[in-house]
Amino acid sequence: QVQLVESGGGLVQTGGSLRLSCAASGRTFSSFTMGWFRQAPGKEREFVSAIRGRGDSAYYADSVKGRFTISRDNAKNTVYLQMNSLKPEDTAVYYCTAQSKPFRAIYSDPVEYAYWGQGTQVTVSS
Repeated sequence: QVQLVESGGGLVQTGGSLRLSCAASGRTFSSFTMGWFRQAPGKEREFVSAIRGRGDSAYYADSVKGRFTISRDNAKNTVYLQMNSLKPEDTAVYYCTAQSKPFRAIYSDPVEYAYWGQGTQVTVSS
C-alpha cells in the first residue's frame, strides 16, 4: 500500500521559513515526478512545485518562485519543500503528491498525480 506522509508544517510569522518533508512508502518513486500542491479555505487546490524523478528538473508556481525550493532524496524516497520568506497568502494545507507513470509531460495539473498525502497545515501570521 502506497503512503505519502507529510511533516514540517506549523505556524510561522511573515518572513519566516519552514521545511516540509514527504516520506513515501510502499513503492519506489525515483522514476516519477513528485510535487506539492496547496489548498487554502474556500479555494481550489493549486500547484506549488514539482520535481522530476532524477531531481534534474524542478518547476514552481510564479507565486513561490525564488522563495521555495523543492528537492528529493531518492535513497530515502523522500521529497522536501524549503519555504523561505513566507507570506500570509502562503497559508494553506500543503499536500505531497506523486505520479505513477514516468515521463509525464504535465506536472501542474492535479489529475496527473495518482498518490496524495493527507496534508500538513502551514499558517503564516502577519
